[in-house]
Amino acid sequence: MMAMKIFPYRTRDSDDADRPVTSDATYGPARVGRRTKDLTKRLAPGDIAVIDHVDIDRVAADALVAARPAAVLNAAASTSGRYPNAGPGILLEAGIVLVDALGPEVMSVADGSPVGIEDGRVVVGGVTVAEGVRQTPATVEASLAEAREGLGTEIERFAENTLTYLRREKDLLLDGVGVPDVRTRFEGRHVLIVVRGYHYREDLAMLRSYITENRPVLIGVDGGADAILDAGYKLDMIVGDMDSVSDKALACGAEIVVHAYRDGNAPGLERVQALGVEPVVFPATGTSEDIAMLLADDKGAELIVAVGTHATLVEFLDKGRAGMASTFLTRLRVGGKLVDAKGVSRLYRTRISTVQLMMLSLAGVAAVVAALWSTNVGQTVFGIVIARFDDFTSWVGRLFGG
Repeated sequence: MMAMKIFPYRTRDSDDADRPVTSDATYGPARVGRRTKDLTKRLAPGDIAVIDHVDIDRVAADALVAARPAAVLNAAASTSGRYPNAGPGILLEAGIVLVDALGPEVMSVADGSPVGIEDGRVVVGGVTVAEGVRQTPATVEASLAEAREGLGTEIERFAENTLTYLRREKDLLLDGVGVPDVRTRFEGRHVLIVVRGYHYREDLAMLRSYITENRPVLIGVDGGADAILDAGYKLDMIVGDMDSVSDKALACGAEIVVHAYRDGNAPGLERVQALGVEPVVFPATGTSEDIAMLLADDKGAELIVAVGTHATLVEFLDKGRAGMASTFLTRLRVGGKLVDAKGVSRLYRTRISTVQLMMLSLAGVAAVVAALWSTNVGQTVFGIVIARFDDFTSWVGRLFGG
């Protein structure tokens, strides 16, 4: 758990103008970014993260916790009441100060400038630049209770979006119309699709034996491509709009499928081509993880294993966009082949201790010794070893006995 930076009261001089004056204040350099997932890549422990993120979701919160900032300053409401999101609670449980609804003014704080936080006030250069609500477990729980009451409205909206998507993409969903040709071979093979979602690192680690034995086609969806490379595997394909995947992954030799809008506009195409790579373009309305599944299914994959993908209503709402209705229908489409690896790291963890491993090793040695002793050759070998050991002990006795 990250400890809060505490500074006792003392007289401030010109170099200390930004330091809060109360004993429970927090101080650190500001790191400002409108996209939380981009900001977390440059956060250092003790920094003050300044974001503009309505409804902080679990993935964003986990990324922030991993970066270990001293505090998170949010220009928006961390829980808007739209649905019960888990992000604020995760930050507080990690000991990170969370100040909410600070308004757009806080985004004007210069990156790297020293910032002080006292209750809900943000102080820069001795001047309060923004005021918001400092969250506590009680305020977070109250916000979640209100959000649960309004969840019915979100379910209705989700159902409407699902029907809209079905009417728009029924040819793609039912008949595979519009799926592009690719060079990667899928026919009769297992496919592992990695999305940078909940517990993706842990679940990917638990699948190491499966990957080694079955050698599935490895597909990274945007940032999931880097997760596969970081785990030490060779990428076969990258699918996505290319907004959160590294240049290293794009240049690793994997086939690249750029997700485009239905009108053919592909925001990530120019970036990929600038690296000297010519990608395949897949126009579709849904999400990038959807088109990865549809592509694998259409090209004859025997089994599709999903890591970090979205499966529950809250996870869909965490994404904050109507397009997640497509994931619901895509899962229905490929359901016969789909195996969701979500939570496998929590379902099973090895409980073999070091002592148990030592006992197992000793048992194995004992079994080998017993097997050798039962043969003539083994008895002869043991006789020679015992005789040599007697000679050695006698020599040691003579040496020290004078």
